[in-house]
Amino acid sequence: MAQVRPGDGLNASQPGDPIVAVPGGQIEGRSLAAGAVFKSIPYAAPPVDDLRWKEPAPVKPWTGVRDAGEFGASCAQIDAQWNKAAADKGREDCLFLNIWTPEWPAKARRPVMVWLHGGGNMGGSAGLAGARDVLFDSQRLASHGVVVVTVNYRLGLFGFLAHPELTAESPHHASGNYGILDQVAALKWVKENIARFGGDPNNVTLFGQSAGSQDVGLLLASPLTRGLIHHAIEESGTVIVSSEVTPPRAKREQEGVQLAAKFNAPATGQIKFLRGLSTDAILKGSPGYGRGEPMRPGAGVDGYAVVKQPALVFKEHQELPVPLIIGNNGREATLPGGPEALKKALEAFYGDRAEQAFKMYGVDGASPDTYAPHGGGNAQWETDNFMRCATVIVANWRSVKFPTWEYEFTRAPEPAGAVHSWEMQYVFGNLFRGVNQPADRSLSDQVMEYWTNFAKTGNPNGSSLPNWPKHDPTAAAYIDFASDGPVVREGLHKNACELYESALERTAAKE
Repeated sequence: MAQVRPGDGLNASQPGDPIVAVPGGQIEGRSLAAGAVFKSIPYAAPPVDDLRWKEPAPVKPWTGVRDAGEFGASCAQIDAQWNKAAADKGREDCLFLNIWTPEWPAKARRPVMVWLHGGGNMGGSAGLAGARDVLFDSQRLASHGVVVVTVNYRLGLFGFLAHPELTAESPHHASGNYGILDQVAALKWVKENIARFGGDPNNVTLFGQSAGSQDVGLLLASPLTRGLIHHAIEESGTVIVSSEVTPPRAKREQEGVQLAAKFNAPATGQIKFLRGLSTDAILKGSPGYGRGEPMRPGAGVDGYAVVKQPALVFKEHQELPVPLIIGNNGREATLPGGPEALKKALEAFYGDRAEQAFKMYGVDGASPDTYAPHGGGNAQWETDNFMRCATVIVANWRSVKFPTWEYEFTRAPEPAGAVHSWEMQYVFGNLFRGVNQPADRSLSDQVMEYWTNFAKTGNPNGSSLPNWPKHDPTAAAYIDFASDGPVVREGLHKNACELYESALERTAAKE
């Protein structure tokens, strides 16, 4: 008999539900019309008490059969409103993963897709996306012949606090990237155990969105993931976000000392003091969610999980040599404040080259890009700076040596357009109200087919799908998931992104 944890009783186990042995003990999932689902599987020990701010430890065993029919807790996180549902269910005991299979019992080993959720590495969940429990339900995606895994990882100060005392106690002389190390531990768990669920441990596609996509890039640049990742998909996120690259450990450590002072920690023994604080106390003292927040926790070049500036790793072709799909949405964000705000932002970023930027973004009477899904100049600049130009840059770097496919997603109703996170509903096949039209369902089916073809073979093309050409820096071909379906285009914001890259290089040269 399964040991059902307290829940709403709507998803109670039934006779014949699948039971699988995993590290720690047995779990009981749920049978689906096709396949099965197993939720809240522990892949590491609870990172609490003395394990707070340490590498993920081995799973602790349990007795009996553990119920795996409902999502486990989200990882502890501040409430930034968009993530209220996940924050309300957050706790530090959260290192769980969820698995969907296309058939049960498995008759053959299927390609595996491992998902890293977004949320700025400060919020979100493998089971919850905002208030929508269903978004990351992967039954539709798995039905295309893959095993899908979604992963929780430590967030905010719990996942990304660096501090000299943590570095000193680390066997690797590193600190700050605990959320990244959780992701590595989950990939190792998949490598060692996914065959029990019908997955092929030698065919794993890592994919993610926003911060999860940025983390995919960090993991491609990490020495800890050799043999764990065979294909990768980055959705609206690279190792460069809003013109920022991954800071060095020393900077992150300095921020950690300043944060400890905010908690009134003593001059020495600060980490012992912080480990003695409650989860709620840590959250209450955390920096806010906004990207401009001082001392906002995030990944750093720690010398262990991330040994070198990831942007340089990609530029020098030293990352994992695996096929990559990379892309962004057509209107990720819009700079508030109108024309004057846009002019000031361009002057601040481009300096003596601002006049060139003015012409591209429609400042002082110039005509900006007129492709309607891109919006006006404020939307174009904010999208270029936030996500799009970094996507173009990384696609150009990688495609010199490694198979790369670029996309942009633009199908969305006006006036908002395809904002940040918009494409996820199409990737998982769980369309929101208002866009569940026949054309949306058709496009979602095509996106899922491209993504799962890629997971199977390392190439998104196949069946009757429109051909998606490989990217190269010259033609710079990409596919636009547009209102009328997939359309091949070339040179996504080419002139604007070339100017953007030159500005980034000038900034880097000064540092």
